[in-house]
Amino acid sequence: MEAETHRNGPNGNGQRVIVDVKAGVMTGFELKYLALEPFMPALHQKARVELKRLTEKYDESPNILDVGGRKSHYTIGVHGHITITDLPRETALQRALNLGLTMQMRSQIVSRRSNVERVVFDDMTDSHLPDSEFNLVIAVEVLEHVQEDAKFISEVHRVLKPGGSLFMTTPNGEVVKNTNPDHKRHYLRKDLYALLRTVFEDVRIEYAIPGGPFYARGLRSWSLRHPLRTLNTMVSAYVSAIQAAGREVPERASDTNQLIAWAIKQ
Repeated sequence: MEAETHRNGPNGNGQRVIVDVKAGVMTGFELKYLALEPFMPALHQKARVELKRLTEKYDESPNILDVGGRKSHYTIGVHGHITITDLPRETALQRALNLGLTMQMRSQIVSRRSNVERVVFDDMTDSHLPDSEFNLVIAVEVLEHVQEDAKFISEVHRVLKPGGSLFMTTPNGEVVKNTNPDHKRHYLRKDLYALLRTVFEDVRIEYAIPGGPFYARGLRSWSLRHPLRTLNTMVSAYVSAIQAAGREVPERASDTNQLIAWAIKQ
């Protein structure tokens, strides 16, 4: 199988790049990730639970588009043929915030992942992907980075098959202050609902991932040089995920850090 750029190379020069992609047996990286999954940040765990639920209804592997998914670990082991897209890393701000996709990252994804079929440089506000190609589109913590959010949602709707779903997360604007220089906005629940309803008839939005000390510590990076700190981070993430599974969380706006949305193309 092959992966290719559709429009822009990593330097915006329009070069078409082909990369062979493996498929089949899970890689060592994927197996290690699955073993450590209970200690990943709560949002990653929540996203994985939902992706498994959304894909288990398909007898044959669905086509899945992961927008902005250059670190698409939450699709590891998910039943489906996955296409990853992201903008090329070109600006100083992208480099400073570790955003965007490079050729080195593409090669790493290919070597680490067994269910990724394509890695494509693409802009989802003006995508070159075909109409009605995907059963599921994923956009985890992406929309807040997009200036032309209405175009983004319209393009997602276009590339979905009839009956296909969008699954997305974004910071909860009622709680999380926008201090990220690349975030264009943080959404209130009602505003995100109104945006999705411009093209989708069936929309559901919930609050997710309570804040607090366990949540904050669970977001820290792991390091073998700091084993006690890493252990504390892992345990904190585990507890944060348990807190996020509370039955009252989906309607609790006061201290939840993310919005999670589902939208179906009729």
